[in-house]
Amino acid sequence: MKFEDLTTLRPDLAFIADWVGEGSHVLDVGCGDGAMLRYLETGKRCTGYGIEIADDKVLESTRRGISVIQHDMEEGLDLFGDNAFDTVLCLSSLQMMLHVEARLRDIVRVGAEAIVSFPNFAYWPHRVALLKGRMPVSRTLPYQWFDTPNVRYATIDDFKELAEECGLEVLEYVALAEGKPVSFLPNLRGSLAVFRLKKKAKRA
Repeated sequence: MKFEDLTTLRPDLAFIADWVGEGSHVLDVGCGDGAMLRYLETGKRCTGYGIEIADDKVLESTRRGISVIQHDMEEGLDLFGDNAFDTVLCLSSLQMMLHVEARLRDIVRVGAEAIVSFPNFAYWPHRVALLKGRMPVSRTLPYQWFDTPNVRYATIDDFKELAEECGLEVLEYVALAEGKPVSFLPNLRGSLAVFRLKKKAKRA
């Protein structure tokens, strides 16, 4: 399999890949077509598995040479033990799940760290669409209201609160626009939110 350059293919994934340590053991939850995991395996000597439910995406991942497990994330990650992975990725998938808090706890249970991304509902074009009385449609929210797989919508500030409630430490977070970080007014100007998390250490 040839090396795929995410810098041009998916700049948002290329940015996120920089947060994954060289040689890490990775679980990619909702791995889609397997492009991210393939990039990590070929470019950063990572190992791991993808989890995906859609038949066509499982097939695409397999064709890329990814070890993919067809599994419904809504059923949890009981097939993996605690801290089985260095990093668990959940990229633009968490908002598609019914039980977000339970799934987030599961993700950080099986990984020493987790990287989660989701469309930022507070992105300014989304706000403008709502002011016009319409549901937002954008690159990160490309679906119409009646056919969207997204069942939850969140902002950067919302997710910070959820992470705190789940007993997680936010190691770093960033808002991306066109794959590049936004520093000024990130909750307004960033279309994609990315968080790096880990479990808070228990006090003695």
